[in-house]
Amino acid sequence: MLTGIGIILLTFVVMEGVAWLMHKYVLHGFLWFLHKSHHTHHKHAFELNDLFFAYYGLLAMLFFILGSEPLDYRFWIGAGITLYGIAYFVIHDVFIHRRLKLFGKTSNVYLKALNMAHKVHHKVHGKYGSESFGMLWVSPRYFRSAYQILKKQEQEKRGSVHH
Repeated sequence: MLTGIGIILLTFVVMEGVAWLMHKYVLHGFLWFLHKSHHTHHKHAFELNDLFFAYYGLLAMLFFILGSEPLDYRFWIGAGITLYGIAYFVIHDVFIHRRLKLFGKTSNVYLKALNMAHKVHHKVHGKYGSESFGMLWVSPRYFRSAYQILKKQEQEKRGSVHH
C-alpha cells in the first residue's frame, strides 16, 4: 500500500511537468486551434479546451483498467493522474477562472501568486508570447509580488480601522 501511495504522489508531481510541457509545446503549438477557446472571452460554460480534460480522464481510466487485475503500478499511476485532474479542476477551473462561484478573494500568498501567474499567462490572447505554463508551480517572482500586495492590503485595512 505504501508503494501505491508513493506512485500516486510521484505521478502527481510528474503530471505538473507533463502539464507544463503539454501546455507550452502542444496547446500553444499544433493543438492551439482547440486551446485558443480558453484564451478568448465567451459567455458559454464549455470551451473546446475542455476536451483535454476528457483526454486525461480517458488516459487515467486506461491505467486503471490495465492495472486492476492483478493490481499493479499502472492502477496507482491512474490514481495519480486522477488526483492531479481533481486538483486542476478545483484550482484552475473553480478558483482561478471561477467557472463555479465557490471561492472569494484569498489572503493566501501561494494562491494569490498562482492566480497572478495565470493572469499573466492570459494577458497574451495569441498562440505566442505567453509565460507561466504550469498549474501548481509558481515562479518566485509571483510570490514576492503577491506577498507585497497582500501586505499592502493588510496595512490599508489596519489604517482604515484606526481612522
